[in-house]
Amino acid sequence: MNPARAYALAVHGDQQYGDKPYAVHLDAVAALAKPYGAEAVTVAYLHDTVEDTDATLADIEARFGIHIATCVGLLTDEAGATRKERKAKTYAKMARIRGNAELALIVKAADRLANVRACIASQRAAQWAVYQGEHAAFRNAAFRAGQCDALWHELDQLLSEAHRPLPSQDEPP
Repeated sequence: MNPARAYALAVHGDQQYGDKPYAVHLDAVAALAKPYGAEAVTVAYLHDTVEDTDATLADIEARFGIHIATCVGLLTDEAGATRKERKAKTYAKMARIRGNAELALIVKAADRLANVRACIASQRAAQWAVYQGEHAAFRNAAFRAGQCDALWHELDQLLSEAHRPLPSQDEPP
């Protein structure tokens, strides 16, 4: 088993991604990141560890090195009272990323695409609408021409009105 996957599964424990094991999300992000190399896959498996578990950047650095830890840190949401505040701070951080750390932006595009695909597949219209509403700011911060254009092309398409899912039964009308 991939060491990053094993570590991520251990620290995420029995967390769920919707009604599925968290591994489903991590595997989806890693699969999208795979064409961009082994480091992208490693970051993909670790991208939520600091944000959603007790793991620290020091833990990640000790196990996977400073470059991977730097990328995970760049993908970790900044503190804020609301999602809007957290995302504004995080997107500002992403907009400043240059050089080798841009690997984090590839993984972030893969993460967002995996999330949007999941929203559409499970008919989560409310969550899809959140991603659509954030898309311009997210794209402005994270897109780099020629970096992972195929991911961005699909993401742009799936966030067009033509792909708005019907609300699931548990969403309010």
